Amino acid sequence: MRQAATGLLVAMASLYLVSRLLVADYPLLGWTRAFAEAAMVGGLADWFAVTALFRHPMGLPIPHTAIIPENKDRIGAALAQFVRDNFLTPSVVARRMRHADIAGAVGIFLSRPAADGRMRQGASRLFASIFEGLDQDRLGGMVRGLIAERLDRLEISPLLGRGLQAAIAENRHVPMLDGIIIWAAHTLDANAQLIRDMIHARANALLRLTGLDETIANAILDGLQKMLAEMVADPDHPLRAKGEEGLAKLAHDLQHDHETRAKAENFKRSILANPAISQWIDSIWEQGRRAMLAAARDPDAALAGRLGDMLQQLGQAIGADQRMKAGINRFARRAVVGMAASYGDGIVTLISDTIAGWDASTVSGRIEQAVGRDLQFIRLNGTLVGGLVGLALHAIDQLL
Repeated sequence: MRQAATGLLVAMASLYLVSRLLVADYPLLGWTRAFAEAAMVGGLADWFAVTALFRHPMGLPIPHTAIIPENKDRIGAALAQFVRDNFLTPSVVARRMRHADIAGAVGIFLSRPAADGRMRQGASRLFASIFEGLDQDRLGGMVRGLIAERLDRLEISPLLGRGLQAAIAENRHVPMLDGIIIWAAHTLDANAQLIRDMIHARANALLRLTGLDETIANAILDGLQKMLAEMVADPDHPLRAKGEEGLAKLAHDLQHDHETRAKAENFKRSILANPAISQWIDSIWEQGRRAMLAAARDPDAALAGRLGDMLQQLGQAIGADQRMKAGINRFARRAVVGMAASYGDGIVTLISDTIAGWDASTVSGRIEQAVGRDLQFIRLNGTLVGGLVGLALHAIDQLL
């Protein structure tokens, strides 16, 4: 394009010389001479203007030329400030991020993992870096708090009621009843002497003197053991039927009785308040974190195997759960806005210092290459427009 613009300028100069030599014999060539003369002026003026942006024309130190090399530090500072004001202001970043669906993109990436090995390796390094770089105490507290909050908000009594009702309908409660009866029998055996001592303490002196208290205690223990044995052996035992009725009533009350549901919720909260449960949640988080970190360090496991299945399920959950998407997008928006507020000035300084450290010829060369063809179109247009202006002026001169 530079050669084309220069070639057009040379052509106008040649046309001017030819027209000037022949104008005496051919008066109409005065129009051609006027066009070519003005075109040369326009072409030379725009060549000077374009050249003056990047260097001294013909090497002459003319004032206000080589504008970009002479003012590169000011240009760098202005560019950095432009980036700061238009891209790194927290309000601008927040407005740009308002409609950004970061969660949707993450969900799609996780639910549709790429099979390419480089992607797996990149994901492996990414996940490992994230897990290693996060504040584990703070993140662990967030995870534990989230688990405890979800458990606290979860109404457990309807779930227990429906589960028990389904178990009774499919006779899956029978082993539970058998287990309770067998446990009662073992408990009775283990505490037989305690029962004898209780009967002996409550018997009168005559019974203790005659030894009837021991006989009564043995009879009670034998009767209870026999009853429990019969309950295990006979599925239609009346007491078993009473137990099944009690379980069915409990299943109904857990779903529909407000008092029973309140008791279940209170029991759940008392369990969650137990320090042992907090330690158990801590152990779950720590084991999960170690497992995820170990799997993330393995490129073949980063998006494959159990971790890959878990990540795919997480991606699908993110895509389906609007509340989760909104939460992740809100977190990402706040994080990016916070980064802009905290590091915007540092980025501005990095831009201005980098440009200030460039060589002047490097700056002008890079900008000239970036603008490229349009600079030479300025010269082409200046040459042609100058010629047209010359024709107009020549026409006015002829009229006058």
